[in-house]
Amino acid sequence: MGRINKDKIKNFITMNAIYIVLVCLIIGIAFIDPRFLSIVCLRDVLIQSSTRVIIALGIFFIILTGGVDLSAGRQVGLAAVLSASMLQAPTYLRRFYPDLPQLPLWLPILIAISVCLIAGFINGFIVARFGVPPFIATLGMQVIIYGANSIYFDLPPNNSQPIGGLNEAFTELGTGTIGQGLYSIPYIVIIAIVVAVIVWIIANKTQFGKNVYAIGGNVEAARVSGINIAKNLMVIYAMAGALYGLAGVLEAARTGGATNNYGMSYELDAIAACVVGGVSATGGVGKVPEY
Repeated sequence: MGRINKDKIKNFITMNAIYIVLVCLIIGIAFIDPRFLSIVCLRDVLIQSSTRVIIALGIFFIILTGGVDLSAGRQVGLAAVLSASMLQAPTYLRRFYPDLPQLPLWLPILIAISVCLIAGFINGFIVARFGVPPFIATLGMQVIIYGANSIYFDLPPNNSQPIGGLNEAFTELGTGTIGQGLYSIPYIVIIAIVVAVIVWIIANKTQFGKNVYAIGGNVEAARVSGINIAKNLMVIYAMAGALYGLAGVLEAARTGGATNNYGMSYELDAIAACVVGGVSATGGVGKVPEY
């Protein structure tokens, strides 16, 4: 009986090692500085992590197929610059587009997300139609996007100056809250939670989600069973691009500005969040709650 209990304890520790370490770290930090467990601090951590969560949710499906996306961070930066450049306050002196009338909030956001969706679709097309390894395809896209974003960011009259003076309605997305005071809920956290729920539903309750797991588990078996591998891969990468775009828009809104260096190495955080949380890097294994 004692042997069985020891095996159960050992198995529990092995299966939940990352969470045990995380709890120990939180306890250690809280012991050094009790303010770490304050509502204000926890809320700030959630706000800063919300865009990373959305990026991880985008790359989640790609990793499930056994792939990787190294262009995620640069797509975030592109979306941030695009949305910020078109959503500056009319009274701001250094506007990216001095003569641009005030646009409805949804239009620049939609443009930024759509551009990233197209970039993601191109990634998927290259991987699916030409058989290029995802590492190589997305690394190339990373360089292309950063170059294009840097050229756009350097256009006169901006000339590579940080984009600021954003419309208050836009920054409200990243800094606004429901309610007032200590227990107010930030909009950006709500958006991240909604996206997580949607991704969970897609992964667990739709045929598309089943196809993703099948492709990651055994691509040849999935092909024989009638799954259109190329179509699903293109949809997966396009959907990931759209989520990167949303994360970039929210990052610009949260910080109140943007530069072409936004999003640098964010893809590494997203990949780590997925893999450390239990999503297999070889594909086919993993769930949304695990990270």
